[in-house]
Amino acid sequence: MRLKLYLSTLLIGWSVMANAQSDYDVAKIPAELLKNSTAIVRNEEKFFVIKSRSSAVETYKLAITIMSKNSEVQANMLEYYDKFSSIYNLKAAMYDGKGQKIKTYKSSDFKDRSLTSAGTMFDDNRIKELDFFNASYPYTVEYSYEISYNGYLTLPSWSPIDAYDKAIEKSSYTLQVPKDITFKYLKSNSIKTDSVLVKGNVIYTWACQNVPSIEYEALSSGIKDITPWVQASPNDFEYDNSKGNVENWKNLGTWVYQLSGDVQTLPANTKSAIANLVANAKTDKEKINILYKYLQSNTRYVSIQLGIGGFKPISADKVAAVNYGDCKALSNYMKAMLSEVNIKSELVMLGSGLPSLNPDYSSFGQANHMALCVPLKNDTTWLECTSQFMPAGFLGRSTSAKNVMLITPEGGKLVKTPVYTPEDNFQNRVTMVNLTADGNADIAIKTAFGSCQYEDNIDMLIKDPTEIRKDLLRNLGIPNMEITSAKYIQPDKDLPKIEENIVLKASEMFSQGGDKLFLTLNLLNRKESVPAKVLNRKTAFSQTYGFKDSDEIIYTLPEGYKAEFIPKETTIISEFGKFSSKAVVKDNTIIYTRVQQLNSNKYPAEKYNDLVDFYKKIYLADKQKAVLAKTN
Repeated sequence: MRLKLYLSTLLIGWSVMANAQSDYDVAKIPAELLKNSTAIVRNEEKFFVIKSRSSAVETYKLAITIMSKNSEVQANMLEYYDKFSSIYNLKAAMYDGKGQKIKTYKSSDFKDRSLTSAGTMFDDNRIKELDFFNASYPYTVEYSYEISYNGYLTLPSWSPIDAYDKAIEKSSYTLQVPKDITFKYLKSNSIKTDSVLVKGNVIYTWACQNVPSIEYEALSSGIKDITPWVQASPNDFEYDNSKGNVENWKNLGTWVYQLSGDVQTLPANTKSAIANLVANAKTDKEKINILYKYLQSNTRYVSIQLGIGGFKPISADKVAAVNYGDCKALSNYMKAMLSEVNIKSELVMLGSGLPSLNPDYSSFGQANHMALCVPLKNDTTWLECTSQFMPAGFLGRSTSAKNVMLITPEGGKLVKTPVYTPEDNFQNRVTMVNLTADGNADIAIKTAFGSCQYEDNIDMLIKDPTEIRKDLLRNLGIPNMEITSAKYIQPDKDLPKIEENIVLKASEMFSQGGDKLFLTLNLLNRKESVPAKVLNRKTAFSQTYGFKDSDEIIYTLPEGYKAEFIPKETTIISEFGKFSSKAVVKDNTIIYTRVQQLNSNKYPAEKYNDLVDFYKKIYLADKQKAVLAKTN
């Protein structure tokens, strides 16, 4: 009786959805969902049925109302598949603002194309795509499909609010799992889990309804903390003729290690080249740097995603022959070269641009990248093997300060990547400004950028000079400037540091009142605006990364003028960072120094207005002027 009752309820639900497909009148949307929303999910249903450890079927239905052009992208249907999955039963329709059907789409309207992108040489992934076009707003699109899987590594996630300004009328995720198959899941605190045992299957359901949209908030660290979501992962899997267990990170790492166990053989000519390269190296550190530079100058990155090849590296001898590979292949190739000179290293799985690996929840999908870790006796060197510019030991901000997994013979082992402090991420600048009484100036700027600020400016090493000039004219903010020269160098290839040297001319350096000249002392690195305060902010916030900027500007005053007034020293200290500025008169110069440090901690929403107050103090300090008067 319980089975019949549950199945009847499920079938009735699907039937109601089918019969109510034309009931998309925008006038029926609750007012609280319309507020600040550019898209509203009218109904979303995701139903995933696990049949065995190697097969599953997903049924998906979505109806979404597009309120303005700003959310047109939400109307596009995009679904991915590969040789281990197939999509069928595709259906779609469009309705006007009153809920009247205006178009039914045919099978031929759905595009089927390869997902191969720039930088991807081999790829099994394909996409089914349908773009909905309508000239007037609002309108509603509705589509559905089914996917069958012949092997899976993850289970679908559910995150109904995946964008700002998007509200939800109804959304649900149902997962059916045979009781002899184990899996794990994480969920947001606001969502409850309903489950029922039906004839050998456990059916889990998560749902939400009438969820208002969230407006974008500056510096937001994301909406996951305040929106409903579910992540799920099988503990055992069968994929591309391979079996594995991901109940913990140790097991997941064991599976990945087994894939790379037979792909580290180098050809004889590469071994000979390696021997010659390191012949005069005295330390392991020297050998690492030599071989890493060899990798950078002799290989290039391409993406390769072919079934199990999404996890198994191309063999080292193949990379040596073709001089290219993806992150796995290049990291594995570097590992093989280090092994040739008796230096042990470990492949590393990590999430580039993703959160840290969750120590208590092992799964695929948390990592999208591979690098190399070289644990020396007194030091650990991290190698980003896809970069042709980054020095050995520097990973970059997208993979720093995160839990990552070493792929060891004993299985996966979680460790943490280096943390780049504000002092590491420096910008040190010295500027010489020779002023004339008519407001003209000759200006020389020398700047050093470190670590994450080095990474932000690394493209200046390879940009066309014309593009460099355009960037400088757009970003420096000096009035009426004419660039004489601009050079960028990386003086030491073993350090994440770029030096910038700019020479330029400018005019209108002063404002004038009577016989006085007013000079804004902070010529370059000014805070030009302050964000507005927010009442009832919803999301936490953080800086992209912490940094420390130090500026020294030496103004040589115009002949016949002296400094009549300079502002007092300013010091601002906050949990968000520190700021100081100071002006000193010495002979016919004003020496202005400014130091700003910002931290990258995650802060709760209620502290945002305190940050605004901190910024406002810096903004006002940056506007301070010196007053110049004639000497006679």
